Amino acid sequence: MTLADPTTPADPAALAEALDAAALTARPLPGGGSGLTTTTEAYAVQEALLARRFARGEQPTGVKLGFTSAAKMRQMGVSDLIHGRLTDRMEIPDGGRCEVSGLIHPRVEPEIAFLLGAVLAPGGDPAAAVAAVAPALEVIDSRYDGFRFSLPEVIADNTSAAGYALGPWTPATALGGLRSLANLGVVLEVDGRPAETGSTAAILGDPLRALAAAARLAGPLAAGTVVLAGAATAAVPLSPGTHVRAAVARLGSVGLTTGEAS
Repeated sequence: MTLADPTTPADPAALAEALDAAALTARPLPGGGSGLTTTTEAYAVQEALLARRFARGEQPTGVKLGFTSAAKMRQMGVSDLIHGRLTDRMEIPDGGRCEVSGLIHPRVEPEIAFLLGAVLAPGGDPAAAVAAVAPALEVIDSRYDGFRFSLPEVIADNTSAAGYALGPWTPATALGGLRSLANLGVVLEVDGRPAETGSTAAILGDPLRALAAAARLAGPLAAGTVVLAGAATAAVPLSPGTHVRAAVARLGSVGLTTGEAS
């Protein structure tokens, strides 16, 4: 299989290799040519892709969700969420630097993150498992040209995961109940100017629903797992030489700076 002409893989490892190479070389694959037709096939490719990363020494840190807004579900013609995995190589320190020169066409979106203090099993009480909550930025970067892909293709591509930054953790006990997270104002700033505004209500109406879905789809989730609950606004392009900040009411803010173009 080549980067320019992906074909239906004989097994998940073939497409995983092509996606991995696309990420490492910042050379996108053409969307729609993978031959994937089902989400079962797609998650098998995702697992093979992650196995390659883990073999290079990356460590799993958490789970991320996609299609957590009703509008995005309608756009993609789906009725359920999708999920991907986070690793330590994706972590960007709060206020740290994101090297976009090694990415294809990165975008950034504001989210909230949960830190689990106890195991969250499918069907379990999500609020009872949460130790802390933080504002977050997620960097997404499809390995398909122009962000054009089928549903199975974006799943196989680990839901376009590329990086994430976490702001300060607020203990769950300090929030007076996690139901207060259901409608918090969110502002995404680029170079000090608001680029997008929204609410945590855009995340399935309540981010706790997204956390419950993460356990249903990818669980059980261990204590110490970070869960990115989904985007609170539309994503914006992430250009070289910019500063991005997400502010979430009651939770504070998180920021990152991108490197200059090489």
